[in-house]
Amino acid sequence: MKKLFMLFGAIGVLAGCAGADNEIVASLPLADIYKTAYAEFNDKNYEEAATEFLKAETQYPASPWAADALVMAAYSQYMDNDFAGAILAVDRFMRFHPGHQDAAYMLYLRGMCYYRQVSDVRREPGMSAYALQQFQTLVQRFPHSPYAKNAENKIRILKNYIAGKVMYSARNDMKKENWTSAINRLQSIVTDAQETVMTAEAMYRLTECYTAIGLPEQANGYSEMLKLNFPDNEWTKKLK
Repeated sequence: MKKLFMLFGAIGVLAGCAGADNEIVASLPLADIYKTAYAEFNDKNYEEAATEFLKAETQYPASPWAADALVMAAYSQYMDNDFAGAILAVDRFMRFHPGHQDAAYMLYLRGMCYYRQVSDVRREPGMSAYALQQFQTLVQRFPHSPYAKNAENKIRILKNYIAGKVMYSARNDMKKENWTSAINRLQSIVTDAQETVMTAEAMYRLTECYTAIGLPEQANGYSEMLKLNFPDNEWTKKLK
Protein backbone atom coordinates (compact mmCIF):
# COMPACT_ATOMS: atom_id res chain seq x y z
CA MET A 1 0.00 0.00 0.00
CA LYS A 2 2.98 2.26 0.52
CA LYS A 3 3.04 4.92 -2.11
CA LEU A 4 6.14 6.98 -2.78
CA PHE A 5 6.91 9.25 -5.67
CA MET A 6 10.36 9.95 -7.08
CA LEU A 7 11.20 13.29 -8.55
CA PHE A 8 12.73 12.68 -11.97
CA GLY A 9 15.15 15.49 -12.70
CA ALA A 10 15.22 18.83 -11.00
CA ILE A 11 12.02 20.62 -10.19
CA GLY A 12 12.15 24.11 -11.58
CA VAL A 13 11.97 26.87 -9.03
CA LEU A 14 8.63 28.65 -9.33
CA ALA A 15 8.28 32.30 -8.50
CA GLY A 16 5.96 33.26 -5.67
CA CYS A 17 2.65 34.90 -6.44
CA ALA A 18 2.29 38.62 -5.94
CA GLY A 19 -0.67 40.91 -6.11
CA ALA A 20 -4.03 40.46 -4.40
CA ASP A 21 -4.08 40.00 -0.64
CA ASN A 22 -5.74 36.59 -0.90
CA GLU A 23 -3.05 35.11 -3.14
CA ILE A 24 -0.60 32.66 -1.61
CA VAL A 25 3.02 33.78 -1.60
CA ALA A 26 5.51 30.94 -1.77
CA SER A 27 8.31 31.41 0.74
CA LEU A 28 10.55 28.61 -0.54
CA PRO A 29 11.19 27.00 -3.90
CA LEU A 30 9.15 23.85 -4.51
CA ALA A 31 12.27 21.71 -4.75
CA ASP A 32 13.34 22.80 -1.26
CA ILE A 33 9.94 22.09 0.26
CA TYR A 34 9.88 18.64 -1.35
CA LYS A 35 13.40 17.89 -0.12
CA THR A 36 12.41 18.74 3.44
CA ALA A 37 9.15 16.78 3.16
CA TYR A 38 10.86 13.60 1.99
CA ALA A 39 13.61 13.96 4.59
CA GLU A 40 10.97 14.11 7.33
CA PHE A 41 9.07 11.21 5.79
CA ASN A 42 12.19 9.02 5.56
CA ASP A 43 12.93 9.81 9.21
CA LYS A 44 9.36 8.70 10.04
CA ASN A 45 8.44 12.18 11.21
CA TYR A 46 5.09 11.80 9.51
CA GLU A 47 3.34 14.81 11.04
CA GLU A 48 6.14 17.12 9.91
CA ALA A 49 6.26 15.44 6.51
CA ALA A 50 2.52 15.96 6.01
CA THR A 51 2.89 19.64 6.91
CA GLU A 52 5.60 20.07 4.27
CA PHE A 53 3.74 18.16 1.57
CA LEU A 54 0.63 20.24 2.22
CA LYS A 55 2.76 23.35 2.04
CA ALA A 56 4.03 22.26 -1.37
CA GLU A 57 0.47 21.75 -2.61
CA THR A 58 -1.01 24.98 -1.24
CA GLN A 59 1.90 27.20 -2.28
CA TYR A 60 2.26 25.67 -5.73
CA PRO A 61 -1.26 24.48 -6.65
CA ALA A 62 -0.56 24.82 -10.40
CA SER A 63 2.54 22.65 -10.24
CA PRO A 64 2.43 19.20 -11.86
CA TRP A 65 3.52 17.92 -8.44
CA ALA A 66 0.53 19.37 -6.56
CA ALA A 67 -1.50 16.15 -6.83
CA ASP A 68 1.50 14.05 -5.79
CA ALA A 69 2.03 16.31 -2.79
CA LEU A 70 -1.55 15.66 -1.65
CA VAL A 71 -1.07 11.92 -2.06
CA MET A 72 2.05 12.00 0.09
CA ALA A 73 0.41 14.31 2.63
CA ALA A 74 -2.54 11.95 3.00
CA TYR A 75 -0.27 8.92 3.28
CA SER A 76 1.94 10.65 5.85
CA GLN A 77 -1.10 11.52 7.96
CA TYR A 78 -2.35 7.95 7.64
CA MET A 79 1.00 6.66 8.88
CA ASP A 80 0.76 9.13 11.78
CA ASN A 81 -2.72 7.74 12.64
CA ASP A 82 -4.16 11.16 11.83
CA PHE A 83 -7.09 9.63 9.99
CA ALA A 84 -9.21 12.78 10.05
CA GLY A 85 -6.39 14.77 8.46
CA ALA A 86 -5.76 12.08 5.87
CA ILE A 87 -9.44 12.01 4.91
CA LEU A 88 -9.44 15.79 4.45
CA ALA A 89 -6.37 15.52 2.19
CA VAL A 90 -8.08 12.79 0.16
CA ASP A 91 -11.22 14.90 -0.12
CA ARG A 92 -9.16 17.82 -1.43
CA PHE A 93 -7.40 15.53 -3.90
CA MET A 94 -10.68 14.10 -5.23
CA ARG A 95 -12.12 17.60 -5.56
CA PHE A 96 -9.24 19.04 -7.59
CA HIS A 97 -7.78 15.93 -9.27
CA PRO A 98 -10.70 13.48 -9.83
CA GLY A 99 -9.21 12.10 -13.04
CA HIS A 100 -5.68 11.65 -11.73
CA GLN A 101 -3.98 8.29 -12.12
CA ASP A 102 -3.83 7.95 -8.32
CA ALA A 103 -7.55 8.44 -7.73
CA ALA A 104 -8.02 4.70 -7.11
CA TYR A 105 -5.25 4.71 -4.52
CA MET A 106 -6.74 7.70 -2.75
CA LEU A 107 -10.16 6.02 -2.54
CA TYR A 108 -8.42 2.98 -1.09
CA LEU A 109 -6.56 5.14 1.42
CA ARG A 110 -9.76 6.86 2.51
CA GLY A 111 -11.36 3.45 2.97
CA MET A 112 -8.41 2.33 5.07
CA CYS A 113 -8.71 5.44 7.27
CA TYR A 114 -12.24 4.36 8.18
CA TYR A 115 -11.30 0.67 8.30
CA ARG A 116 -8.55 1.29 10.86
CA GLN A 117 -11.12 2.93 13.14
CA VAL A 118 -13.49 -0.04 13.22
CA SER A 119 -13.67 -1.33 16.78
CA ASP A 120 -15.54 -3.95 18.78
CA VAL A 121 -19.09 -4.70 17.61
CA ARG A 122 -20.41 -3.59 21.00
CA ARG A 123 -18.92 -0.09 20.68
CA GLU A 124 -18.49 0.40 16.94
CA PRO A 125 -19.53 3.95 15.96
CA GLY A 126 -20.37 3.30 12.32
CA MET A 127 -16.93 3.50 10.71
CA SER A 128 -17.51 0.07 9.18
CA ALA A 129 -20.33 1.45 7.02
CA TYR A 130 -18.15 4.35 5.83
CA ALA A 131 -15.27 1.99 5.03
CA LEU A 132 -17.58 -0.38 3.17
CA GLN A 133 -18.92 2.47 1.05
CA GLN A 134 -15.41 3.61 0.09
CA PHE A 135 -14.22 0.13 -0.89
CA GLN A 136 -17.40 -0.53 -2.87
CA THR A 137 -16.95 2.77 -4.73
CA LEU A 138 -13.36 1.84 -5.49
CA VAL A 139 -14.31 -1.56 -6.91
CA GLN A 140 -17.14 -0.06 -8.95
CA ARG A 141 -15.10 2.79 -10.40
CA PHE A 142 -11.74 1.07 -10.75
CA PRO A 143 -12.36 -2.69 -11.00
CA HIS A 144 -8.98 -3.32 -12.63
CA SER A 145 -6.87 -1.19 -10.30
CA PRO A 146 -4.15 -2.87 -8.20
CA TYR A 147 -6.20 -2.04 -5.09
CA ALA A 148 -9.48 -3.63 -6.22
CA LYS A 149 -8.71 -7.17 -5.03
CA ASN A 150 -7.67 -5.99 -1.59
CA ALA A 151 -10.79 -3.80 -1.45
CA GLU A 152 -12.96 -6.81 -2.30
CA ASN A 153 -11.42 -8.73 0.60
CA LYS A 154 -12.11 -5.79 2.91
CA ILE A 155 -15.72 -5.67 1.65
CA ARG A 156 -16.23 -9.31 2.65
CA ILE A 157 -14.71 -8.70 6.07
CA LEU A 158 -16.82 -5.60 6.63
CA LYS A 159 -20.06 -7.24 5.55
CA ASN A 160 -19.45 -10.04 8.03
CA TYR A 161 -18.54 -7.49 10.67
CA ILE A 162 -21.68 -5.44 10.10
CA ALA A 163 -23.82 -8.59 10.12
CA GLY A 164 -22.13 -9.55 13.38
CA LYS A 165 -23.05 -6.19 14.82
CA VAL A 166 -26.70 -6.74 13.85
CA MET A 167 -26.59 -10.25 15.31
CA TYR A 168 -25.19 -8.93 18.59
CA SER A 169 -28.13 -6.53 18.85
CA ALA A 170 -30.61 -9.26 17.91
CA ARG A 171 -29.30 -11.55 20.65
CA ASN A 172 -29.73 -8.76 23.18
CA ASP A 173 -33.29 -8.23 21.96
CA MET A 174 -33.99 -11.92 22.44
CA LYS A 175 -32.64 -11.85 25.98
CA LYS A 176 -35.06 -9.02 26.72
CA GLU A 177 -37.83 -10.89 24.89
CA ASN A 178 -38.15 -8.00 22.48
CA TRP A 179 -39.17 -10.41 19.76
CA THR A 180 -40.34 -7.93 17.12
CA SER A 181 -37.05 -6.05 17.12
CA ALA A 182 -35.05 -9.29 17.13
CA ILE A 183 -37.03 -10.70 14.20
CA ASN A 184 -36.55 -7.50 12.18
CA ARG A 185 -32.81 -7.55 12.76
CA LEU A 186 -32.46 -11.25 11.96
CA GLN A 187 -34.54 -10.97 8.82
CA SER A 188 -32.30 -8.13 7.63
CA ILE A 189 -29.34 -10.50 7.85
CA VAL A 190 -31.12 -13.21 5.90
CA THR A 191 -32.27 -10.71 3.27
CA ASP A 192 -29.36 -8.28 2.96
CA ALA A 193 -26.33 -10.26 4.16
CA GLN A 194 -26.87 -13.71 2.70
CA GLU A 195 -23.20 -14.17 1.84
CA THR A 196 -22.02 -13.64 5.42
CA VAL A 197 -21.23 -16.23 8.06
CA MET A 198 -24.13 -14.94 10.17
CA THR A 199 -26.90 -16.17 7.87
CA ALA A 200 -27.18 -19.69 9.28
CA GLU A 201 -27.35 -18.42 12.85
CA ALA A 202 -29.93 -15.82 11.83
CA MET A 203 -32.19 -18.56 10.45
CA TYR A 204 -31.77 -20.60 13.61
CA ARG A 205 -32.54 -17.59 15.82
CA LEU A 206 -35.62 -16.84 13.74
CA THR A 207 -36.96 -20.33 14.49
CA GLU A 208 -36.46 -19.57 18.18
CA CYS A 209 -38.17 -16.18 17.94
CA TYR A 210 -41.22 -17.45 16.08
CA THR A 211 -41.49 -20.43 18.40
CA ALA A 212 -41.37 -18.08 21.39
CA ILE A 213 -44.27 -15.97 20.10
CA GLY A 214 -46.35 -19.01 19.15
CA LEU A 215 -45.99 -19.02 15.37
CA PRO A 216 -44.83 -22.58 14.61
CA GLU A 217 -45.50 -22.33 10.87
CA GLN A 218 -43.07 -19.45 10.44
CA ALA A 219 -40.59 -21.14 12.76
CA ASN A 220 -40.76 -24.31 10.70
CA GLY A 221 -40.28 -22.32 7.51
CA TYR A 222 -36.94 -20.93 8.70
CA SER A 223 -35.99 -24.33 10.08
CA GLU A 224 -36.48 -25.91 6.67
CA MET A 225 -34.65 -23.04 5.00
CA LEU A 226 -31.70 -23.60 7.33
CA LYS A 227 -31.61 -27.33 6.56
CA LEU A 228 -31.83 -26.73 2.83
CA ASN A 229 -29.16 -24.05 2.58
CA PHE A 230 -26.79 -25.17 5.34
CA PRO A 231 -27.20 -28.94 5.75
CA ASP A 232 -23.85 -29.43 7.52
CA ASN A 233 -23.72 -26.19 9.47
CA GLU A 234 -23.33 -26.21 13.26
CA TRP A 235 -26.57 -24.24 13.63
CA THR A 236 -28.46 -26.81 11.60
CA LYS A 237 -27.24 -29.48 13.97
CA LYS A 238 -28.72 -27.53 16.89
CA LEU A 239 -32.26 -27.91 15.51
CA LYS A 240 -34.40 -30.26 17.60
